[in-house]
Amino acid sequence: MFARITGAATRGALVALLIAMPSMLLPVSATESPEIVALMAILAAGLTFAEYFSNYPSFVEFREAPPLNRMRFAAAVAIVGLLSLLARHPLDPTGLTTLVNNLGTRLGEALDFAYSPVQLTVLMLPAETASAVAHSIRSAASIAYVVTALAILGFGIAIRLGNWPVANGAFNVWVNLPLFDPTTGGDVVTRLQRDARVNIILGVLLPFAIPATIKLTSSLIEVSQLTAPQMLVWLIAAWAFVPASMIMRGMAMLRVAELIAQKRRAAYAHAETLQTA
Repeated sequence: MFARITGAATRGALVALLIAMPSMLLPVSATESPEIVALMAILAAGLTFAEYFSNYPSFVEFREAPPLNRMRFAAAVAIVGLLSLLARHPLDPTGLTTLVNNLGTRLGEALDFAYSPVQLTVLMLPAETASAVAHSIRSAASIAYVVTALAILGFGIAIRLGNWPVANGAFNVWVNLPLFDPTTGGDVVTRLQRDARVNIILGVLLPFAIPATIKLTSSLIEVSQLTAPQMLVWLIAAWAFVPASMIMRGMAMLRVAELIAQKRRAAYAHAETLQTA
């Protein structure tokens, strides 16, 4: 019981820290509505604590199948932290912010090619946007995209070389996929594979579709407001993290479907062996 409480409390505190990170790293003049940020951090911490303290799952998937959620969280922390330092550089430059800014500039130059997601994030800006703002957004998008690509690659390695999730013991579908009902909708393996492919396809397309949608709705959305430091951090973080999280979810579901299919084949082979014996 004590271990469960401390584990849930630690996770809740880390989630609260993630939400408060931009407000903590950015100068006071660049932060907006600290009371709302504090409220959101406390609310997220409470929900996380309740989820991991409970014996019964509710909405968090793969909570008993590390390191998927840990890799997702680490990627989110890296993105939000690096983008906060990048947004701080024009306002309060330090050695660390200069290092992040130089990294973003180099990645932006490498990833700003025709029809790339990074280029599309720059093209969604109004024509009158200052070059320094466009450069900052390009750097932020490049850093976020690289971090999420590394997270996806790392999870792929964990699946193939680390034998995820079997290396952690038996995989409980009900605990790790609480929103998936295996009793309805046809064959479980087919449904898992279908949902996985949908998640992967959407995850690949969203980095292209989101900037295009913002550009098309620029008459309804004041795009210039999105360039405020704190807003920029969360906008770019969501643009990169949500699609990457969907891709990782799809990879995980494909792996679970593969394990179920393997178990079925083993059971059929064993039954045939008994019949011929």
